[in-house]
Amino acid sequence: MKKATAADRSLVINMLTKCFNGNLSVNYIIKQDQHRVERIRSLIEYSIDVCSRFGEVVLSDDNKSCALILYPHLKRNTVKSILLDLKLILYAIGLTGIVKTMKRETLVKNLQHKQPMLYIWFIGVDTLHQHQGIGSSLLAEIILKAESKNLPIYLETSTLENLPWYRRMGFEVYDQLKLSYILFFLKLDNK
Repeated sequence: MKKATAADRSLVINMLTKCFNGNLSVNYIIKQDQHRVERIRSLIEYSIDVCSRFGEVVLSDDNKSCALILYPHLKRNTVKSILLDLKLILYAIGLTGIVKTMKRETLVKNLQHKQPMLYIWFIGVDTLHQHQGIGSSLLAEIILKAESKNLPIYLETSTLENLPWYRRMGFEVYDQLKLSYILFFLKLDNK
């Protein structure tokens, strides 16, 4: 696993946009119009920018998988983060989606733990190389990173098919949220 550089930005954006194109949670907040895929790209760009400031953007050594990691306890409101939020609203959510997205975020925040953690915002494998153990290898390295920092790992998924994989990797579902889809909250304690 390696830290992604500015030169890797397009690779990460393209990979995660493809991986999350049909994701229920992503599509819940993205304005659904003829620019939907571009809006997903904007969400991924936003997430990369936030994780670059308050976490990490990592790639597998072979560049076939990536993850956006956030350390929420380090996140601060800055002029730049507020500008990023405005850009997200304009280019991804749309003005009409603000209320729905804010309600969703409030519900999610109420279920998320408040302790210091390593939060996996996005993790994905190049669509041409899925089901080959590449994602498992990357996740195993992220788990080791969290262990070295003595931090639990938290994430959410709306992809029911991913639950057995996360469970095999040691995660447990600790809650769920019913929207127009079910959002599963997972954790892995490293203590």
